[in-house]
Amino acid sequence: MLRVIARPVVYLVERWLPGPLILAIVLTVIAAVAALTMTDTTPGELVMGWGEGLIGLLAFMTQVCLVLLLGYTLANTHPVHRLLVRIAGLPKTPAAAYGFVTVVAGLASLISFGLGLVVGGVMAVEVARAARQRGMKLHYPLLVASGYSGFVIWHMGYSGSGPLNAATDGGAYTDLPGGLIEITRTTFSWWNITAAFVTLAVVTVAMMLMTPKRENEIVTAPDAIFALPGGGGGGAGASADAGTGTGGDAAGAHAQTGEVRDGARTPAEWMEHFRGFTALLGVFFGIYLVMHFGSNGFDLNLDIVNWTLLCLILLLVGNARELASLVAEGGRTVSEVLLQYPLYAGLIGMMSASGLTVIVSEFFIDISSPATLGFFAFLAAGVLNMFIPSGGGQFEVMAPLFAAPADALGVQQEVVVMAIAYGDQWTNMIQPFWAIPLLAVAGLKVREILGYTTITLILSGITLGGTMLLVGAG
Repeated sequence: MLRVIARPVVYLVERWLPGPLILAIVLTVIAAVAALTMTDTTPGELVMGWGEGLIGLLAFMTQVCLVLLLGYTLANTHPVHRLLVRIAGLPKTPAAAYGFVTVVAGLASLISFGLGLVVGGVMAVEVARAARQRGMKLHYPLLVASGYSGFVIWHMGYSGSGPLNAATDGGAYTDLPGGLIEITRTTFSWWNITAAFVTLAVVTVAMMLMTPKRENEIVTAPDAIFALPGGGGGGAGASADAGTGTGGDAAGAHAQTGEVRDGARTPAEWMEHFRGFTALLGVFFGIYLVMHFGSNGFDLNLDIVNWTLLCLILLLVGNARELASLVAEGGRTVSEVLLQYPLYAGLIGMMSASGLTVIVSEFFIDISSPATLGFFAFLAAGVLNMFIPSGGGQFEVMAPLFAAPADALGVQQEVVVMAIAYGDQWTNMIQPFWAIPLLAVAGLKVREILGYTTITLILSGITLGGTMLLVGAG
């Protein structure tokens, strides 16, 4: 039945959905028209709000680009690549492959959203490679969609920006009714943990059930995927070993031995091929990370994720020349992020300056009761996430609007916090903002996976919305 439902959705998406850049422009136009017709905002104020918002995600954009670049680099070091190849070979059937990628991406997303995006893309690629070597045909768009579908539970995990914000002094709840909300009442509540694993199980089964039955329906991975570093079992460092990778020249190095092809050995060449320098820097990062976690507990923010990835890379990579080669090859994963994230930052500025966010939120508040406030907060967050696809930014805007009604209706504030978190992660399945990084790793366009992730949207909406109704009724 899921295949029957997915087929027309896939067809419509592939035929009519433009690329992420065009979609960002279309959403900006829709928001502008809505602001000019529904609020007193003047065209000049709207343009200024948009323009001043353009820089709003620059720091975050840098963090995301580093996650992608470092995640790609780590995945293509020799030791990690060998491990990924071994793990990727575990699924023995196509259905198992789709389910495997979904589960791995989902579990990684519960640890950190950045980690989940990288792992989802990398595992899709590696499972496709392993399947090809075994002679098993996989529908690559569904495989990549499986990796992105696991991301649908990220805001229920440790890096969920809404719950972390509500528990942090200086965050949105510092001066709101009830004060700060401990993480044990939100992320680590029994009902949130249960909902996370139920949602992941439902989505995993759905991905497995959508396995194509006819061979003519299968679209295999593009040849470019198999030509990337690590393809064909050669390992990411193969190009560096042979001196043919990016940066390989007459003085190209054998990464593991430090030999130079033409026999020349200058002090500069020796240092570039001496593993001790990268290992020493990796040890410094490791010491810092141990001290950080010792002082702050398991504080896994996006910066710490990046420094952990970099630490591992420095300890595992052959030498500085190999590292430069891998980083140059991984640069392709960040190009679209650099272009499109400022546009979404401008869209967020436009929505905030015009008050559209308040209008949408107040509509759902007005039709809520004590039992349904959480559910309607979930729907409101899902709608707004299409225009403000930043979990932390959206929470800062919505939490103050829903906190007072929750207090007046006798609804626990943790219900509001998680409802906003659920709505934010839910419509990510049809909002390409977060798919851009994963697709850059996997080498696909958003229209090629969105038909399948729309099914994820429907099923996860049932489990997440149902959770809000059950919690509200209780």
